[in-house]
Order: sequence, then structure tokens, then C-alpha cells
Amino acid sequence: MRITISGTIGSGKSTVAELLGNLTGFRVYSGGYFFRKAAENHGMTVEQFNRFLENDPEYDKQLNNQIESFIRENDNIIVESRLTGWLSYRANIPAFRVFLDANIEERVRRVKKRDTPSETKKLLVEREESEIKRFKDFFNIDFTDKRIYDLVMDTDNITAQEAARRIYDMVISNG
Repeated sequence: MRITISGTIGSGKSTVAELLGNLTGFRVYSGGYFFRKAAENHGMTVEQFNRFLENDPEYDKQLNNQIESFIRENDNIIVESRLTGWLSYRANIPAFRVFLDANIEERVRRVKKRDTPSETKKLLVEREESEIKRFKDFFNIDFTDKRIYDLVMDTDNITAQEAARRIYDMVISNG
């Protein structure tokens, strides 16, 4: 069983994936961690790295290929990243695909709390717009198209634990 967790910035992807990993015993792989690390290695903020990549798709392609290969070659895993659902779908890799979302104010609050105290609504929106443009231009993926997901969940008014439990219950009942 493969579970992909995609969604908007600050929607709870990483937290839900970790909690779901604890429930299932599956290994968890985070695309966002590697992206943030690459930005740091380039001496850039995530926002600067996003802008840099708008003109140079090679790193995006490399990261997406790594994620796709990892999903294809492994089982009993949870992979979270913005595009992991689409990557597995387009590569015809069987997976239970989840998309998480929350309103912009809640997402900014979470990102500020998590690791970016200076995050503002404007910066988060700019980052998302940059990513949506890159995904469309470089990969012909409309990130806002949620039709490929088995579960689309609004995480505004539920805890990460509740979200993980809902996914777990769906996977177990479908498995």
C-alpha cells in the first residue's frame, strides 16, 4: 500500500503524514524537507529558491523523478509533497491519494508556528503562485485540479490526529 499526501502550504501534510505513519507503521518520506534543504544549500530562502526555479526547472525535475522512483520502488510507504499525488497518478503507480487544504489565515498561522516566524499572508500567496506557475509550465500539472484524489480533506476545523485517523480508517476499510 502506498499513500500520497499532497496539499497546500501549511495544510498539515507533514504532520498528518507522520501521525499516519505511526498508525500504519509505514515509512514516511517528505518531499518538502528535501526542497527546504536544497534552498538552504543554495543560500536562499524557500521563496527565493522558488523564484530561482521558475527559470531553471532542472532541480524540480530531478526532485520529482526521485519522488516518483521512490514511490514506484517501495511499498507500505507514505509520501508527502505538493505534487506526490499527481506524480503517482501520471506514472500509473497504485496509491491512495490524499489532498489536504485549509483557509489561508489558518495556513499562515501554522507556517509561522512551524518554522517560519516571519511568514506573512503575502509571502505565502507569492510562494504558492510561484509553485502553481512552475507546476503548470514545467510539468503541465494543474495543482488546483483535485479530481485524481481518493480523499480531499479540509483541515481548518480538525486536528492533525483526526485527519490521520480518517485517512487510516479509509485505507483500512478499502484495503
